[in-house]
Amino acid sequence: MHEMSICEGILLTLEAQAKEQNYKTVKKVWLDIGAFSGVEPRALTFGWEVVTRNSLAENSELIINHIPGQAWCLSCSSSVTIQNRYDNCPKCDSGMLQMTGGEELKIKELEVD
Repeated sequence: MHEMSICEGILLTLEAQAKEQNYKTVKKVWLDIGAFSGVEPRALTFGWEVVTRNSLAENSELIINHIPGQAWCLSCSSSVTIQNRYDNCPKCDSGMLQMTGGEELKIKELEVD
């Protein structure tokens, strides 16, 4: 389950930022997770509870913002939402799509004390 190592990486980032920005606890963490990021949100939530025990983020709320798959169609010059990585354009049925979103995995916002 690679979500556990993702949680550990997020916690390391929070600890480093706590030293720089002088905060003691993390109450909430907002994450942007793309549809094609390869991250399972339920596994990430479980991993978060385990990894944050006895840390500055213990009992913090993990809020996941799901980012849909986005692509630019090279044929019809449209920005489109796609459900699967290799979908055709929903407007013109072209297979010439360039991914523009949905692979994100980033910390969007924090609530700290």
